[in-house]
Amino acid sequence: MPQPPFAKVLVANRGEIARRVFRTCAEHGIATVAVYSTADADAPHVSDADEAYCIGPPTAAESYLRVEAVIDAARRSGADAIHPGYGFLSERPELVAACEAAGITFVGPPVRAMTVMGDKVQARRAMIEAGVPVVPGVEDVPDAQAALAVVDEIGLPAMIKASAGGGGKGMRIVHAREDVVGAFEGAQREAIAAFGDGRVFIERAVMRARHVEIQVMADQHGACVGVGERDCSVQRRHQKVIEEAPCPSRQMTPEVRASMIEVATRVAAAVDYVGAGTVEYLFEETPQGANFFFLEMNTRLQVEHPVTEAVYGHDLVWDQLRVAAGEPLGYTQQDIVPRGHAVECRIYAEDPVSFLPRPGTVTSLRWPEGGIVRVDAAVEEGSEVSSYYDPMVAKLTCWAPDRAAAVARMQTALAQTVILGLQTNIALHQRILAEPDFATGLDVTTRYIEHHPEVLEPPAALDPEAPPSEQAIAVAAAAAVVAAQSSPPAASRDAGPSSSGGAWAQSARWRR
Repeated sequence: MPQPPFAKVLVANRGEIARRVFRTCAEHGIATVAVYSTADADAPHVSDADEAYCIGPPTAAESYLRVEAVIDAARRSGADAIHPGYGFLSERPELVAACEAAGITFVGPPVRAMTVMGDKVQARRAMIEAGVPVVPGVEDVPDAQAALAVVDEIGLPAMIKASAGGGGKGMRIVHAREDVVGAFEGAQREAIAAFGDGRVFIERAVMRARHVEIQVMADQHGACVGVGERDCSVQRRHQKVIEEAPCPSRQMTPEVRASMIEVATRVAAAVDYVGAGTVEYLFEETPQGANFFFLEMNTRLQVEHPVTEAVYGHDLVWDQLRVAAGEPLGYTQQDIVPRGHAVECRIYAEDPVSFLPRPGTVTSLRWPEGGIVRVDAAVEEGSEVSSYYDPMVAKLTCWAPDRAAAVARMQTALAQTVILGLQTNIALHQRILAEPDFATGLDVTTRYIEHHPEVLEPPAALDPEAPPSEQAIAVAAAAAVVAAQSSPPAASRDAGPSSSGGAWAQSARWRR
């Protein structure tokens, strides 16, 4: 086995992404270090690592967001690299600077790239200078009266966004002039509360567009490759629910894909990018053809990276580690060839209609078995889903030779999944996958859920006199099996390296 790029890697994160990074490290002989809050003392990611260090109380501000605590844990453990995962400190330049000061390698981009792309206004200006297409708009709108003037200039509908925003916070769509002042002030208040930064910009709202993103990977020697595209259009409250690769639009021709990749690599080059990043676009389908506009760049690994790994055959975490250590990327744009189709469903502990979090304890758990599905799980049986953190408990990813088969496999995987003790959004996924427009993939935009309210309809109340359905019998039987066993079969878990090679080896079997 060749010498690994690092001897020991600390993951400054929790949940499924920490476990995901640990898997790749273990497969390549790299020792691993977990950090955890007191609320996560018994969390699965802690037991997955070779070492673990407590970094503070339950709230993120006192633990996972404390740069000094993460650096201290790295020093105590002797870790020579820190992988930030996603969320928390993953896009905070202060962690990069602290790593440099401590002589620890940060697995991600340099400070400048993160600083420019972390601010939507700076990113927008940089992209205009680089000749990248952006949605018409105005940056740094100072007050509500200025917002009215901007709307009069660019027209309605308009999108009001927090400059330092993300995750849908500080974002408003306005359709009428009389709503501009209230929407602007509301976005500004939310931006101050969420990011401590009340700056706002306004751009034309592209109302019928897909959310399509290009995965980029760049090394320290000037090489940058676009590892295909993902379609992340099914969203609730501007947050993704289902992702897939490649994009199923008929207007995603090889020529359009090549153009989007060329622009994405130009975006990365404009900020001297290194590592894994994602350039996000609004993809507008018109009778004349496709238009795409730069939306933002996420300077980290994305939640939805498994669909790219399944279709394009690259372990993106391994690529991150290699290029962070100074190794050349080792492949070119010509080597990126899609094979088949992949779909990912994010499983949240939340109400599938209101989307409100539903924390609790996983009393019984059974994941789908077999080679049709990859499970990236944050929980095990007995795990506590805390109100302190994001309520995502797992991601299911299915690959198949074509989209219809991938969707069918996902329907099977969801039906086989049993999570007792928590309310989850599995029913929402099942309704979306069965809905005709999603099934064809041809009329799906970022307003899909808004335009298909039937997928939010709760199941009809049960008739106590009616015989149980086949699905109810199947779920009850699966729950009984889970309850009768002390733990799920090793083959059904995706918690670490195994004799079969882990999740990455499994995804290779899908492609074959």
